[in-house]
Amino acid sequence: MKKMFLVSSFKDVSSIFEKFEENVKGKTVTFIPTASNVEKVVFYVNAGRKELEKLGMIIDELDISAASPKDIKDKLINNDYIYITGGNTFFLLQELKRTGTDQIIIEQVNNGKVYIGESAGAIITSQNIEYVKGMDNAKKAPNLEDYNALNLLSFSTVPHCDDFPFKKVAEKIIATYSDILDLKPINNKQAILVDDKDIRIETV
Repeated sequence: MKKMFLVSSFKDVSSIFEKFEENVKGKTVTFIPTASNVEKVVFYVNAGRKELEKLGMIIDELDISAASPKDIKDKLINNDYIYITGGNTFFLLQELKRTGTDQIIIEQVNNGKVYIGESAGAIITSQNIEYVKGMDNAKKAPNLEDYNALNLLSFSTVPHCDDFPFKKVAEKIIATYSDILDLKPINNKQAILVDDKDIRIETV
């Protein structure tokens, strides 16, 4: 049974998360900011972290680019939640595969651990991330051999629809891929809630 919360901007929809997942106070979340390592604009990482802390959650940060295999495995298995921030989706996928973190996350989510994905963290749950080449720079992941992602969901999230500075590129992605992929576009005030086979979009 999968339970997932996919967003463009967590700080804007944390009120939806509070209803989706109750009793989070005192729970530990593995917070993975790795996608932001190659980006210049990273304010959303701290914004998400602060919002989790406001909810009373304990942050256990895990940069998979720098962590040991043991740390990666221990934190993902032992902590209560998994949270992947925004940033460059291609770099994120490269590091997930390089470290074997992808397989641990897949296993944990399939076993029922709640997954929170923000922007790149939401995109990565799809079958393949090639569709976001217009939104993210694939050259920032020079060692990524293919674009096959976590394949946790049959649909592909398109974050930041209607929101600056991604509005036009999101529209282009939708125009290009809507006949090929099952796209779920969301803006910064929306969240995709996955509760096993119940999948819905809620707006603040």
